Amino acid sequence: FKAPSTDHPALYRDLLRTNRVHWIAEEPPAELVRDKMMDCHFRFRHQMALVPCVLTLNQDGSVWVTLVKPARAITPGQFAVFYKGDECLGSGKILRIGPSVYTMQQGKNREESPKKEEIDKIEPAT
Repeated sequence: FKAPSTDHPALYRDLLRTNRVHWIAEEPPAELVRDKMMDCHFRFRHQMALVPCVLTLNQDGSVWVTLVKPARAITPGQFAVFYKGDECLGSGKILRIGPSVYTMQQGKNREESPKKEEIDKIEPAT
């Protein structure tokens, strides 16, 4: 799939899953263990602005990352790096990404659910 523009909604996602996170100071942070969720910030490219997010801890040590607002061009294989204030908490490799903003909008615009062929046209499986 090639997006018609660099800002096309198909390039934006607000959900991703990492592999087991490598935590730096605390393995994993006490707040995340206690509440199973934690507000923090993340980035997946060096120099990019930090994005507010909520981490949800999975049993295998991986995390779901829910972004407060969708970010552009998140790609499996990149590393998600997590921060609390100035402190780097740790990082994990991005394994899976949620549906794009474009796919979500398509779903909201339709009464019935899209057929598999239509989904494949929008977003080929990787």
